[in-house]
Amino acid sequence: MKIFSREQIYEGDKLTVERQNISSTELMERAATQIFNWMHLRMQGAQVPIHVFCGIGNNGGDGLVLARHLIIHGYNVKTYVVNYSDKRSKDFLINYDRIKTVTKAWPTLMKSEADFPQIHPNDIIVDAIFGIGLNRAVVDWVKNLFKYFRETKAFTLSIDIPSGLSTDKVPKSEDDVVWAGYTLSFASPKLVFFLPQTAKYTVQWEVLDIGLDQEFLSTTETDVALIGKHEVLPIYMPRDKFSHKGLFGHSLIIGGSYGKIGAVTLASKGALSAGAGLVSVFVPKCGYNVLQTAFPEAMVFTDANEAIITDIKFDIKPTVVGIGMGVGTDSKTVSALDAFLKQNKVPLVIDADGINMISKKKSLLKLLPENTVLTPHPKELERLIGSWEDDFDKLNKVKAFSKKHKVIIVIKGANTITVLHDKLYVNTTGNPGLSTAGSGDVLSGIITGLISQGYNPLLASIFGVYLHGKSADIAVEDFGYQSLVASHIIDYLGEAFIDLFKQPENAQETVDTADTEE
Repeated sequence: MKIFSREQIYEGDKLTVERQNISSTELMERAATQIFNWMHLRMQGAQVPIHVFCGIGNNGGDGLVLARHLIIHGYNVKTYVVNYSDKRSKDFLINYDRIKTVTKAWPTLMKSEADFPQIHPNDIIVDAIFGIGLNRAVVDWVKNLFKYFRETKAFTLSIDIPSGLSTDKVPKSEDDVVWAGYTLSFASPKLVFFLPQTAKYTVQWEVLDIGLDQEFLSTTETDVALIGKHEVLPIYMPRDKFSHKGLFGHSLIIGGSYGKIGAVTLASKGALSAGAGLVSVFVPKCGYNVLQTAFPEAMVFTDANEAIITDIKFDIKPTVVGIGMGVGTDSKTVSALDAFLKQNKVPLVIDADGINMISKKKSLLKLLPENTVLTPHPKELERLIGSWEDDFDKLNKVKAFSKKHKVIIVIKGANTITVLHDKLYVNTTGNPGLSTAGSGDVLSGIITGLISQGYNPLLASIFGVYLHGKSADIAVEDFGYQSLVASHIIDYLGEAFIDLFKQPENAQETVDTADTEE
Protein backbone atom coordinates (compact mmCIF):
# COMPACT_ATOMS: atom_id res chain seq x y z
CA MET A 1 0.00 0.00 0.00
CA LYS A 2 1.27 3.45 -0.85
CA ILE A 3 1.61 5.99 1.92
CA PHE A 4 1.01 9.38 0.36
CA SER A 5 2.60 12.56 1.63
CA ARG A 6 0.46 15.53 2.68
CA GLU A 7 1.29 17.33 -0.56
CA GLN A 8 0.34 14.30 -2.63
CA ILE A 9 -3.02 13.98 -0.84
CA TYR A 10 -3.79 17.62 -1.62
CA GLU A 11 -2.86 16.98 -5.25
CA GLY A 12 -5.08 13.89 -5.32
CA ASP A 13 -8.03 15.90 -3.99
CA LYS A 14 -7.47 18.56 -6.62
CA LEU A 15 -7.19 16.10 -9.51
CA THR A 16 -10.27 14.20 -8.32
CA VAL A 17 -12.35 17.38 -8.31
CA GLU A 18 -11.13 18.28 -11.81
CA ARG A 19 -11.34 14.85 -13.45
CA GLN A 20 -14.63 13.75 -11.88
CA ASN A 21 -16.21 17.18 -12.48
CA ILE A 22 -17.34 17.57 -8.88
CA SER A 23 -16.92 20.33 -6.31
CA SER A 24 -14.65 20.13 -3.29
CA THR A 25 -17.85 20.23 -1.23
CA GLU A 26 -19.10 17.09 -2.97
CA LEU A 27 -15.78 15.36 -2.28
CA MET A 28 -16.09 16.34 1.39
CA GLU A 29 -19.61 14.94 1.44
CA ARG A 30 -18.38 11.68 -0.03
CA ALA A 31 -15.50 11.37 2.44
CA ALA A 32 -17.53 12.13 5.55
CA THR A 33 -20.36 9.87 4.40
CA GLN A 34 -17.87 7.01 4.39
CA ILE A 35 -17.09 7.79 8.03
CA PHE A 36 -20.80 7.76 8.83
CA ASN A 37 -21.22 4.42 7.05
CA TRP A 38 -18.33 2.99 9.08
CA MET A 39 -19.91 4.12 12.35
CA HIS A 40 -23.44 3.15 11.34
CA LEU A 41 -22.35 -0.37 10.42
CA ARG A 42 -20.94 -0.85 13.91
CA MET A 43 -23.46 1.06 16.00
CA GLN A 44 -26.67 0.17 14.16
CA GLY A 45 -28.71 2.84 15.88
CA ALA A 46 -27.33 2.52 19.43
CA GLN A 47 -28.21 5.60 21.47
CA VAL A 48 -24.78 6.23 22.95
CA PRO A 49 -24.11 9.98 23.25
CA ILE A 50 -21.83 11.05 20.38
CA HIS A 51 -19.89 14.33 20.78
CA VAL A 52 -18.63 15.63 17.43
CA PHE A 53 -15.95 18.30 17.84
CA CYS A 54 -15.36 20.27 14.63
CA GLY A 55 -12.58 22.67 13.81
CA ILE A 56 -13.19 25.55 11.40
CA GLY A 57 -11.26 24.12 8.44
CA ASN A 58 -11.94 21.21 6.12
CA ASN A 59 -11.48 18.61 8.84
CA GLY A 60 -14.20 20.43 10.75
CA GLY A 61 -16.31 20.38 7.59
CA ASP A 62 -15.97 16.59 7.53
CA GLY A 63 -17.19 16.54 11.12
CA LEU A 64 -20.25 18.65 10.27
CA VAL A 65 -21.20 16.33 7.39
CA LEU A 66 -20.80 13.32 9.70
CA ALA A 67 -22.91 14.95 12.41
CA ARG A 68 -25.66 15.75 9.89
CA HIS A 69 -25.89 12.13 8.75
CA LEU A 70 -25.85 10.86 12.32
CA ILE A 71 -28.71 13.22 13.21
CA ILE A 72 -30.73 12.21 10.14
CA HIS A 73 -30.39 8.54 11.17
CA GLY A 74 -31.61 9.19 14.69
CA TYR A 75 -28.39 9.06 16.68
CA ASN A 76 -27.89 10.96 19.93
CA VAL A 77 -25.53 13.65 18.64
CA LYS A 78 -24.10 16.83 20.09
CA THR A 79 -22.06 18.99 17.74
CA TYR A 80 -19.45 21.57 18.75
CA VAL A 81 -17.36 24.08 16.81
CA VAL A 82 -13.91 24.55 18.31
CA ASN A 83 -13.48 28.24 17.53
CA TYR A 84 -9.69 28.59 17.64
CA SER A 85 -9.62 31.21 14.84
CA ASP A 86 -11.84 33.70 13.02
CA LYS A 87 -11.01 32.15 9.64
CA ARG A 88 -13.27 29.47 8.14
CA SER A 89 -12.82 27.34 5.06
CA LYS A 90 -15.43 27.60 2.30
CA ASP A 91 -16.56 23.99 2.65
CA PHE A 92 -16.82 24.32 6.42
CA LEU A 93 -19.21 27.26 6.02
CA ILE A 94 -21.33 25.43 3.47
CA ASN A 95 -21.76 22.46 5.78
CA TYR A 96 -22.26 24.70 8.79
CA ASP A 97 -25.36 26.03 7.02
CA ARG A 98 -26.49 22.55 6.00
CA ILE A 99 -26.45 21.07 9.48
CA LYS A 100 -28.98 23.70 10.59
CA THR A 101 -31.49 22.11 8.18
CA VAL A 102 -31.61 18.89 10.24
CA THR A 103 -31.44 20.23 13.79
CA LYS A 104 -33.25 22.88 15.77
CA ALA A 105 -30.09 24.53 17.07
CA TRP A 106 -26.73 25.58 15.70
CA PRO A 107 -23.68 23.61 16.87
CA THR A 108 -22.34 24.81 20.21
CA LEU A 109 -19.60 27.40 19.71
CA MET A 110 -16.60 26.77 21.97
CA LYS A 111 -14.20 29.62 22.77
CA SER A 112 -12.61 28.59 26.06
CA GLU A 113 -12.43 25.94 28.75
CA ALA A 114 -15.67 27.28 30.18
CA ASP A 115 -17.43 25.79 27.15
CA PHE A 116 -16.22 22.22 27.68
CA PRO A 117 -19.24 19.87 27.78
CA GLN A 118 -19.78 17.07 30.25
CA ILE A 119 -18.60 13.78 28.73
CA HIS A 120 -18.97 10.38 30.38
CA PRO A 121 -16.69 7.34 29.98
CA ASN A 122 -19.32 5.46 27.95
CA ASP A 123 -19.79 8.33 25.46
CA ILE A 124 -18.11 8.61 22.06
CA ILE A 125 -15.90 11.56 21.04
CA VAL A 126 -15.38 12.32 17.35
CA ASP A 127 -12.28 14.43 16.78
CA ALA A 128 -12.64 16.55 13.61
CA ILE A 129 -10.69 19.57 14.86
CA PHE A 130 -7.46 19.66 12.86
CA GLY A 131 -6.53 17.68 9.77
CA ILE A 132 -3.24 17.09 7.97
CA GLY A 133 -2.90 20.78 7.11
CA LEU A 134 -2.27 22.03 10.63
CA ASN A 135 0.41 24.71 10.35
CA ARG A 136 -0.05 26.65 13.57
CA ALA A 137 0.67 26.14 17.24
CA VAL A 138 -2.27 24.72 19.16
CA VAL A 139 -3.65 27.36 21.55
CA ASP A 140 -3.62 26.50 25.25
CA TRP A 141 -7.35 26.07 25.75
CA VAL A 142 -7.53 23.65 22.81
CA LYS A 143 -4.62 21.68 24.27
CA ASN A 144 -6.62 21.48 27.46
CA LEU A 145 -9.56 20.19 25.45
CA PHE A 146 -7.32 17.39 24.15
CA LYS A 147 -6.29 16.59 27.72
CA TYR A 148 -9.94 16.63 28.76
CA PHE A 149 -10.75 14.04 26.08
CA ARG A 150 -8.21 11.70 27.70
CA GLU A 151 -9.45 12.39 31.20
CA THR A 152 -13.03 11.44 30.29
CA LYS A 153 -11.85 7.95 29.21
CA ALA A 154 -14.47 8.08 26.45
CA PHE A 155 -13.73 6.29 23.17
CA THR A 156 -12.19 8.81 20.76
CA LEU A 157 -12.47 8.50 16.99
CA SER A 158 -10.26 10.82 14.92
CA ILE A 159 -11.01 11.81 11.34
CA ASP A 160 -8.02 11.36 8.99
CA ILE A 161 -5.37 12.03 11.66
CA PRO A 162 -5.46 12.73 15.41
CA SER A 163 -5.80 16.48 15.81
CA GLY A 164 -2.53 18.23 16.54
CA LEU A 165 -0.43 15.49 14.96
CA SER A 166 1.62 16.53 11.94
CA THR A 167 2.40 14.16 9.09
CA ASP A 168 6.10 14.95 9.15
CA LYS A 169 7.22 15.95 12.62
CA VAL A 170 7.11 14.78 16.21
CA PRO A 171 4.93 16.88 18.57
CA LYS A 172 6.77 18.97 21.11
CA SER A 173 4.47 17.75 23.87
CA GLU A 174 2.11 14.78 24.32
CA ASP A 175 -0.54 17.28 25.37
CA ASP A 176 -0.50 18.92 21.93
CA VAL A 177 -2.24 15.94 20.33
CA VAL A 178 -5.52 14.04 20.63
CA TRP A 179 -4.97 10.44 21.77
CA ALA A 180 -7.33 8.48 19.55
CA GLY A 181 -8.65 4.98 20.12
CA TYR A 182 -9.25 4.73 16.37
CA THR A 183 -8.40 6.86 13.35
CA LEU A 184 -10.23 6.69 10.02
CA SER A 185 -7.71 7.90 7.47
CA PHE A 186 -8.48 9.06 3.93
CA ALA A 187 -6.71 7.53 0.90
CA SER A 188 -3.80 6.05 2.85
CA PRO A 189 -2.46 5.73 6.39
CA LYS A 190 0.04 8.32 7.56
CA LEU A 191 3.69 7.50 8.23
CA VAL A 192 3.32 8.82 11.79
CA PHE A 193 1.03 5.87 12.58
CA PHE A 194 4.10 3.59 12.45
CA LEU A 195 6.91 5.50 14.19
CA PRO A 196 7.77 4.84 17.85
CA GLN A 197 7.33 8.44 19.00
CA THR A 198 4.03 9.07 17.20
CA ALA A 199 2.24 5.71 16.81
CA LYS A 200 0.90 6.01 20.38
CA TYR A 201 -1.52 8.73 19.32
CA THR A 202 -3.81 6.22 17.62
CA VAL A 203 -4.38 2.72 18.99
CA GLN A 204 -5.87 1.50 15.70
CA TRP A 205 -6.37 2.94 12.24
CA GLU A 206 -8.22 2.10 9.07
CA VAL A 207 -8.13 3.56 5.56
CA LEU A 208 -11.38 4.64 3.93
CA ASP A 209 -11.80 4.71 0.17
CA ILE A 210 -13.23 8.12 -0.67
CA GLY A 211 -13.12 7.65 -4.43
CA LEU A 212 -10.00 9.60 -5.29
CA ASP A 213 -9.00 9.59 -8.94
CA GLN A 214 -7.82 6.08 -9.85
CA GLU A 215 -5.14 7.25 -12.24
CA PHE A 216 -3.64 9.42 -9.51
CA LEU A 217 -3.70 6.52 -7.04
CA SER A 218 -2.14 4.03 -9.44
CA THR A 219 0.51 6.20 -11.10
CA THR A 220 1.73 8.42 -8.27
CA GLU A 221 5.04 7.22 -6.89
CA THR A 222 5.44 7.52 -3.14
CA ASP A 223 8.55 7.52 -0.98
CA VAL A 224 6.87 5.27 1.59
CA ALA A 225 5.14 1.91 1.14
CA LEU A 226 3.29 -0.18 3.70
CA ILE A 227 4.14 -3.88 3.39
CA GLY A 228 1.54 -6.57 4.03
CA LYS A 229 0.55 -9.87 2.43
CA HIS A 230 -0.77 -8.15 -0.70
CA GLU A 231 2.60 -6.50 -1.28
CA VAL A 232 4.80 -9.57 -0.69
CA LEU A 233 2.78 -12.10 -2.68
CA PRO A 234 4.15 -10.80 -6.02
CA ILE A 235 7.67 -11.11 -4.58
CA TYR A 236 7.32 -14.81 -3.77
CA MET A 237 9.05 -17.15 -6.26
CA PRO A 238 7.36 -20.57 -6.46
CA ARG A 239 9.39 -23.75 -6.98
CA ASP A 240 9.26 -26.02 -9.96
CA LYS A 241 8.52 -29.72 -9.49
CA PHE A 242 11.94 -30.67 -10.89
CA SER A 243 13.94 -28.15 -8.85
CA HIS A 244 16.87 -29.24 -6.70
CA LYS A 245 19.05 -27.73 -3.98
CA GLY A 246 21.61 -26.49 -6.48
CA LEU A 247 19.07 -24.02 -7.82
CA PHE A 248 18.60 -22.26 -4.50
CA GLY A 249 22.09 -21.10 -3.81
CA HIS A 250 24.68 -21.61 -1.12
CA SER A 251 24.49 -19.35 1.94
CA LEU A 252 27.61 -18.85 4.03
CA ILE A 253 27.15 -17.57 7.58
CA ILE A 254 30.27 -16.16 9.22
CA GLY A 255 30.22 -15.38 12.91
CA GLY A 256 30.39 -16.64 16.45
CA SER A 257 32.94 -16.44 19.22
CA TYR A 258 33.46 -18.29 22.48
CA GLY A 259 30.08 -18.31 24.29
CA LYS A 260 28.23 -16.84 21.31
CA ILE A 261 27.89 -19.75 18.91
CA GLY A 262 24.13 -19.67 19.49
CA ALA A 263 23.82 -16.48 17.42
CA VAL A 264 25.41 -18.00 14.34
CA THR A 265 23.44 -21.22 14.82
CA LEU A 266 20.16 -19.30 14.79
CA ALA A 267 21.17 -17.30 11.71
CA SER A 268 22.22 -20.47 9.85
CA LYS A 269 18.98 -22.25 10.67
CA GLY A 270 17.08 -19.16 9.57
CA ALA A 271 18.85 -19.18 6.20
CA LEU A 272 18.06 -22.83 5.53
CA SER A 273 14.46 -22.55 6.73
CA ALA A 274 13.99 -19.55 4.42
CA GLY A 275 14.82 -21.81 1.49
CA ALA A 276 18.57 -21.70 0.82
CA GLY A 277 19.70 -24.84 -1.00
CA LEU A 278 22.87 -25.21 1.05
CA VAL A 279 24.15 -23.53 4.19
CA SER A 280 27.75 -23.48 5.34
CA VAL A 281 29.01 -21.86 8.52
CA PHE A 282 32.41 -20.36 9.32
CA VAL A 283 33.15 -20.16 13.06
CA PRO A 284 36.07 -20.32 15.48
CA LYS A 285 37.07 -23.85 16.51
CA CYS A 286 34.95 -23.73 19.65
CA GLY A 287 31.82 -23.71 17.48
CA TYR A 288 32.53 -26.90 15.53
CA ASN A 289 30.97 -29.47 17.85
CA VAL A 290 28.08 -27.16 18.72
CA LEU A 291 27.04 -26.68 15.10
CA GLN A 292 27.58 -30.28 14.05
CA THR A 293 25.30 -31.31 16.91
CA ALA A 294 22.70 -28.54 16.95
CA PHE A 295 22.46 -28.07 13.18
CA PRO A 296 23.42 -31.24 11.30
CA GLU A 297 22.14 -29.85 7.99
CA ALA A 298 25.01 -27.33 7.89
CA MET A 299 28.55 -27.75 6.64
CA VAL A 300 31.06 -26.25 9.07
CA PHE A 301 34.40 -24.51 8.47
CA THR A 302 36.54 -23.25 11.32
CA ASP A 303 39.15 -20.65 12.00
CA ALA A 304 42.48 -21.82 13.39
CA ASN A 305 41.75 -19.83 16.54
CA GLU A 306 39.75 -21.52 19.27
CA ALA A 307 37.77 -18.55 20.58
CA ILE A 308 37.50 -15.84 17.90
CA ILE A 309 37.67 -15.42 14.14
CA THR A 310 41.09 -14.20 13.01
CA ASP A 311 41.37 -15.34 9.38
CA ILE A 312 38.37 -15.95 7.12
CA LYS A 313 39.27 -18.67 4.63
CA PHE A 314 37.04 -21.30 2.99
CA ASP A 315 37.10 -23.43 -0.15
CA ILE A 316 33.54 -22.93 -1.36
CA LYS A 317 31.92 -20.37 -3.68
CA PRO A 318 28.94 -19.03 -1.75
CA THR A 319 26.03 -17.25 -3.40
CA VAL A 320 25.69 -14.84 -0.48
CA VAL A 321 27.39 -14.23 2.85
CA GLY A 322 25.74 -13.29 6.13
CA ILE A 323 28.30 -12.05 8.63
CA GLY A 324 28.64 -10.58 12.11
CA MET A 325 26.35 -12.57 14.43
CA GLY A 326 28.11 -13.07 17.77
CA VAL A 327 31.50 -12.53 16.18
CA GLY A 328 32.79 -9.92 18.65
CA THR A 329 34.93 -6.87 17.88
CA ASP A 330 38.46 -8.02 18.74
CA SER A 331 41.12 -6.17 16.72
CA LYS A 332 42.14 -9.45 15.07
CA THR A 333 38.53 -10.01 13.99
CA VAL A 334 38.38 -6.47 12.58
CA SER A 335 41.50 -7.23 10.54
CA ALA A 336 39.96 -10.49 9.34
CA LEU A 337 36.80 -8.64 8.25
CA ASP A 338 38.91 -6.04 6.41
CA ALA A 339 40.80 -8.73 4.52
CA PHE A 340 37.61 -10.63 3.72
CA LEU A 341 35.80 -7.56 2.37
CA LYS A 342 38.72 -6.69 0.09
CA GLN A 343 38.41 -10.00 -1.76
CA ASN A 344 34.67 -10.63 -1.46
CA LYS A 345 32.60 -10.58 -4.68
CA VAL A 346 29.16 -11.78 -3.51
CA PRO A 347 26.18 -10.03 -1.86
CA LEU A 348 26.42 -9.41 1.87
CA VAL A 349 24.09 -9.28 4.85
CA ILE A 350 25.83 -7.68 7.85
CA ASP A 351 24.45 -7.89 11.36
CA ALA A 352 25.37 -7.21 14.99
CA ASP A 353 29.14 -7.06 15.60
CA GLY A 354 29.73 -6.87 11.86
CA ILE A 355 28.02 -3.48 12.00
CA ASN A 356 29.85 -2.55 15.20
CA MET A 357 33.22 -3.24 13.55
CA ILE A 358 32.27 -1.09 10.56
CA SER A 359 31.23 1.68 12.98
CA LYS A 360 34.68 1.46 14.58
CA LYS A 361 36.48 1.46 11.25
CA LYS A 362 34.40 3.51 8.78
CA SER A 363 36.88 2.91 5.94
CA LEU A 364 35.34 -0.58 5.65
CA LEU A 365 32.21 1.02 4.19
CA LYS A 366 34.08 1.61 0.93
CA LEU A 367 34.58 -2.16 0.59
CA LEU A 368 30.88 -3.10 0.75
CA PRO A 369 29.21 -4.28 -2.46
CA GLU A 370 26.34 -2.12 -3.67
CA ASN A 371 23.05 -3.04 -1.96
CA THR A 372 24.73 -4.71 1.00
CA VAL A 373 22.06 -5.28 3.65
CA LEU A 374 22.72 -3.93 7.16
CA THR A 375 20.39 -5.09 9.96
CA PRO A 376 21.16 -2.99 13.07
CA HIS A 377 19.22 -2.81 16.31
CA PRO A 378 18.80 0.77 17.66
CA LYS A 379 22.13 1.02 19.48
CA GLU A 380 24.03 -0.48 16.54
CA LEU A 381 22.30 2.00 14.23
CA GLU A 382 23.33 4.89 16.47
CA ARG A 383 26.95 3.75 16.34
CA LEU A 384 26.69 3.62 12.56
CA ILE A 385 24.98 6.94 11.73
CA GLY A 386 25.29 8.94 14.95
CA SER A 387 22.59 10.08 17.36
CA TRP A 388 19.30 11.62 16.24
CA GLU A 389 16.86 14.15 17.66
CA ASP A 390 13.66 12.25 16.87
CA ASP A 391 12.22 9.59 14.58
CA PHE A 392 12.11 11.85 11.52
CA ASP A 393 15.69 12.97 12.04
CA LYS A 394 16.64 9.29 12.34
CA LEU A 395 14.92 8.44 9.04
CA ASN A 396 16.57 11.37 7.28
CA LYS A 397 20.00 10.30 8.53
CA VAL A 398 19.43 6.69 7.51
CA LYS A 399 18.31 7.76 4.04
CA ALA A 400 21.38 9.96 3.64
CA PHE A 401 23.64 7.13 4.82
CA SER A 402 21.96 4.66 2.44
CA LYS A 403 22.42 6.99 -0.53
CA LYS A 404 26.01 7.85 0.31
CA HIS A 405 27.17 4.27 0.77
CA LYS A 406 24.66 2.57 -1.57
CA VAL A 407 23.46 0.15 1.11
CA ILE A 408 20.12 -1.16 2.35
CA ILE A 409 19.39 -0.57 6.03
CA VAL A 410 16.79 -2.54 7.97
CA ILE A 411 15.72 -0.44 10.96
CA LYS A 412 14.43 -3.03 13.40
CA GLY A 413 11.47 -2.11 15.58
CA ALA A 414 7.74 -2.61 16.16
CA ASN A 415 7.22 -1.61 12.52
CA THR A 416 10.56 -2.54 10.98
CA ILE A 417 11.44 -0.15 8.16
CA THR A 418 13.63 -1.17 5.23
CA VAL A 419 15.44 1.81 3.69
CA LEU A 420 17.02 2.12 0.26
CA HIS A 421 18.06 5.67 -0.58
CA ASP A 422 14.89 7.80 -0.24
CA LYS A 423 12.46 4.89 -0.20
CA LEU A 424 10.95 3.48 3.00
CA TYR A 425 9.20 0.10 3.25
CA VAL A 426 7.20 -0.14 6.48
CA ASN A 427 6.44 -3.67 7.68
CA THR A 428 3.09 -4.59 9.25
CA THR A 429 3.82 -8.02 10.77
CA GLY A 430 5.40 -8.84 14.13
CA ASN A 431 4.58 -8.39 17.80
CA PRO A 432 6.28 -7.70 21.18
CA GLY A 433 7.30 -11.36 21.41
CA LEU A 434 10.13 -10.52 19.00
CA SER A 435 11.76 -8.51 21.78
CA THR A 436 13.89 -11.49 22.68
CA ALA A 437 17.53 -12.53 22.35
CA GLY A 438 18.40 -14.01 18.99
CA SER A 439 15.41 -12.80 16.96
CA GLY A 440 17.65 -10.40 15.04
CA ASP A 441 20.08 -13.24 14.20
CA VAL A 442 17.17 -15.22 12.76
CA LEU A 443 16.09 -12.23 10.65
CA SER A 444 19.56 -11.79 9.15
CA GLY A 445 19.65 -15.51 8.38
CA ILE A 446 16.25 -15.37 6.66
CA ILE A 447 17.32 -12.45 4.47
CA THR A 448 20.56 -14.26 3.63
CA GLY A 449 18.63 -17.40 2.68
CA LEU A 450 16.29 -15.43 0.40
CA ILE A 451 19.16 -13.72 -1.42
CA SER A 452 20.68 -17.18 -1.86
CA GLN A 453 17.62 -18.25 -3.86
CA GLY A 454 17.80 -15.34 -6.28
CA TYR A 455 15.74 -12.63 -4.60
CA ASN A 456 17.48 -9.30 -5.06
CA PRO A 457 18.74 -7.79 -1.77
CA LEU A 458 15.94 -5.20 -1.48
CA LEU A 459 13.13 -7.68 -2.10
CA ALA A 460 14.83 -10.24 0.13
CA SER A 461 14.93 -7.66 2.93
CA ILE A 462 11.28 -6.64 2.50
CA PHE A 463 10.09 -10.25 2.19
CA GLY A 464 12.37 -11.49 4.97
CA VAL A 465 11.16 -8.87 7.43
CA TYR A 466 7.55 -9.74 6.58
CA LEU A 467 8.06 -13.51 7.01
CA HIS A 468 10.02 -13.03 10.23
CA GLY A 469 7.17 -11.00 11.73
CA LYS A 470 4.45 -13.27 10.38
CA SER A 471 6.13 -16.34 11.83
CA ALA A 472 6.18 -14.62 15.22
CA ASP A 473 2.51 -13.66 14.83
CA ILE A 474 1.60 -17.30 14.28
CA ALA A 475 3.91 -18.60 17.02
CA VAL A 476 2.63 -16.15 19.63
CA GLU A 477 -0.78 -17.83 19.49
CA ASP A 478 0.86 -20.88 21.06
CA PHE A 479 3.48 -19.27 23.30
CA GLY A 480 2.38 -15.76 24.20
CA TYR A 481 4.64 -12.72 24.10
CA GLN A 482 6.77 -13.53 27.13
CA SER A 483 7.55 -17.14 26.22
CA LEU A 484 8.27 -16.64 22.54
CA VAL A 485 11.96 -17.35 21.81
CA ALA A 486 14.01 -16.94 18.66
CA SER A 487 13.93 -20.66 17.82
CA HIS A 488 10.14 -20.48 17.58
CA ILE A 489 10.47 -18.00 14.70
CA ILE A 490 12.40 -20.62 12.74
CA ASP A 491 9.98 -23.39 13.74
CA TYR A 492 6.96 -21.42 12.45
CA LEU A 493 8.57 -20.01 9.32
CA GLY A 494 6.99 -22.70 7.16
CA GLU A 495 3.56 -21.68 8.39
CA ALA A 496 4.36 -18.09 7.49
CA PHE A 497 5.03 -19.21 3.91
CA ILE A 498 1.81 -21.25 3.84
CA ASP A 499 -0.16 -18.29 5.20
CA LEU A 500 0.71 -16.32 2.06
CA PHE A 501 -1.88 -18.36 0.18
CA LYS A 502 -4.63 -18.51 2.79
CA GLN A 503 -7.75 -16.56 1.93
CA PRO A 504 -9.01 -14.11 4.58
CA GLU A 505 -12.35 -14.73 6.21
CA ASN A 506 -14.42 -11.65 5.44
CA ALA A 507 -18.01 -12.31 6.31
CA GLN A 508 -19.20 -8.81 7.19
CA GLU A 509 -22.67 -7.72 8.15
CA THR A 510 -24.36 -5.00 6.12
CA VAL A 511 -26.83 -2.31 7.12
CA ASP A 512 -28.44 0.53 5.22
CA THR A 513 -25.91 3.27 4.61
CA ALA A 514 -26.19 6.90 3.66
CA ASP A 515 -26.44 7.96 0.04
CA THR A 516 -23.14 9.46 -1.05
CA GLU A 517 -24.71 11.62 -3.74
CA GLU A 518 -25.71 15.22 -3.10
